[in-house]
Amino acid sequence: MAIQAIILAAGQGTRMKSKLPKVLHKVSGKSMLQHVLDNGRKSLVDQSTVVIGKGADLVRESLPENVGTVVQQEQLGTGHAVMVAIDEIQEDGITLVLYGDAPLIRGETLDKLMAYHSREAHQATVLTAELDEPYGYGRIIRDGKGLLERIVEERDARDDERKISEINSGIYCFDSKELKKTLPKLSNDNAQGEYYLTDVLGILKQEGKKVGAYITDDYEDIMAVNSRVQLAEVQKIMNRRILEKHMENGVTIINPETTYIEEEVVIGQDTIIDPGVMIKGKSVIGEEVTLKGNTVIENSEIADRVTVESSTLKEASVGEESTIGPYAYLRPKAQLGRRVKIGDFVEVKNSVIGDDSKASHLAYIGDADIGKHVNIGCGVIFVNYDGIKKHRSTVKDHAFVGSNSNLVAPVVVEEYGYIACGSNITKTVPKGALAIERAEQHNIDGWVKRKFKNLEEEF
Repeated sequence: MAIQAIILAAGQGTRMKSKLPKVLHKVSGKSMLQHVLDNGRKSLVDQSTVVIGKGADLVRESLPENVGTVVQQEQLGTGHAVMVAIDEIQEDGITLVLYGDAPLIRGETLDKLMAYHSREAHQATVLTAELDEPYGYGRIIRDGKGLLERIVEERDARDDERKISEINSGIYCFDSKELKKTLPKLSNDNAQGEYYLTDVLGILKQEGKKVGAYITDDYEDIMAVNSRVQLAEVQKIMNRRILEKHMENGVTIINPETTYIEEEVVIGQDTIIDPGVMIKGKSVIGEEVTLKGNTVIENSEIADRVTVESSTLKEASVGEESTIGPYAYLRPKAQLGRRVKIGDFVEVKNSVIGDDSKASHLAYIGDADIGKHVNIGCGVIFVNYDGIKKHRSTVKDHAFVGSNSNLVAPVVVEEYGYIACGSNITKTVPKGALAIERAEQHNIDGWVKRKFKNLEEEF
């Protein structure tokens, strides 16, 4: 039996006031549409088909190759959108109808909906929720047996019906064969001239088929986005869910209100996260890590017992017991070994730094291979760019690079090589040698007095 999903994503979303199709706006680092696809995959969905329209090319380009699309040229209602996709659906099985602008729907909720649908032998089941303030939503009217009798819209509801707290989410589970048979019976004989998916439920009821309603225990699952304000509300909920998952797994988050973590991030036990930290992409954080305020980590790997303070890491890796920051910047392909220290205002890019090496402050390390137990002094610059190409430098184990030195790539510093501060190194430094490259100092007596006449009385 095939479990399939039709995801409606054809609308532009005019209230978003954006050139970007609404479903491509991001929540926790992923488009809303991608969240819906991923949550379907976390449930039992075998195949998804996305109905696209406005911004079709952009939406199609954002999708994985295994996700099919169909184009709804005219937006003529939810029923019409499903009609456009119905040929992609196998008759034997279940079809979910989901929405590309409702990213909070959880896979476990979809599983519960489908289990209820199958257990009760329904031909259609609508996902519902109970709200304290249901204004604006269609109300669920049940019959004496608890089955769905009808859905009444707010504008059409009587006073007693408006008091009903159970509302329609717009998410449905259908017997695929019955859905295929019923869609051609829809009519657009209404003021809007549109085909409504809710009418499928009415037709099934008229034909004596079982139509049910399943109440989710979390109304947030059904929240959709129609404006930037709602996008922010959904983002807040998504972030809270992610943080709660990590806290339940043994991570300390000092202030969840000011911490941002994306869904695919992995964090080990006993890690402590201070306020203002952002962790993005597919970052992996080890155990007993300390992330101090205003740190940003993106698609990076941090091993156990590392401390990062007020620093930025992008596509970098850090070995065990290393310390980073404050105000360090690890750029793509920065690879740090164990017990490495990268201190204040140090930038590392496309470089490998071995165990127990350190660059404590104010240095730029770019396109370099640095061994173990190496000291990079204050103000050291790896000069890697000649205006056309980037070149690499090599600093081997136990070398010492004095403050305010420039290593002009390509250059090699052999083991135990020492560089005197203020040197410009353009040639290989032999093993155990001291390299000094400085112009001779000359003092010109009386120069300031002659240059600045107003200072004569000072001399």
